[in-house]
Amino acid sequence: MEQALAYWAEYIALIVESIAVGIVAFGAVEAFVRLLQQVFEWPPHVGWRKAIWVDFGMWLLLGLQFALAADIVRSVIAPTWEDLGFLAAIAAIRTFLNYFLEKDIEEARSAPGRERIEA
Repeated sequence: MEQALAYWAEYIALIVESIAVGIVAFGAVEAFVRLLQQVFEWPPHVGWRKAIWVDFGMWLLLGLQFALAADIVRSVIAPTWEDLGFLAAIAAIRTFLNYFLEKDIEEARSAPGRERIEA
């Protein structure tokens, strides 16, 4: 029974991790397309870089959350102390990144000249 649960946990973690990669890839492609649009548009919109950065940052935050979820699912079945330490380190790093990225995004949204910065 435990072996079957471990198999499914690993399979689910792989799916959730794949979703995280897809989210980040989608956000990167979207940001790149918007960047190209602004490069070829004249005159460019005021604050276009910040708007693209904020939107891309939101995709990164979502991807980080899914990646952390995959790590949690992967460590559910009979974790060793080493597994728990690794998960704690990864969770701390991702939480740190998440916190400061979200803080930067909120600052960018509330800064003057935010006409087009809405998520």
